[in-house]
Amino acid sequence: MSAHGHVDMGHTVAGWTGTATAVVGCTVLGVAVAAVSLPVALAGTGLTLGAALLTWLLHLAGWGKPSGPRPESEWSWKVRDRSARRGHPGCLGCRMAGRRGHAPEKASNAVPVASTVTG
Repeated sequence: MSAHGHVDMGHTVAGWTGTATAVVGCTVLGVAVAAVSLPVALAGTGLTLGAALLTWLLHLAGWGKPSGPRPESEWSWKVRDRSARRGHPGCLGCRMAGRRGHAPEKASNAVPVASTVTG
């Protein structure tokens, strides 16, 4: 049994690719600082910022994951998220792409609150 138990840690193609690209970008930035090189620093900055863009694009293509737990059958990093085209509720990346997602379901035991207007 793994140390994490039965928890979806969210390992996705978008997450791993973005992280690896950001690590390379930060490494290049470190080399630029040690070498005092502006062109290398700009390259490292470009790679690091590109990691965010790459991760976002992969998320929108379905290689990320929505917030919250997923069914165990979707835990593998090889499983593509089919709901990405509609957008994930509450996801900033999806909202930035113009995808609203489906509205979260309302609790069945919610009590409506009556508002009074005094004037």
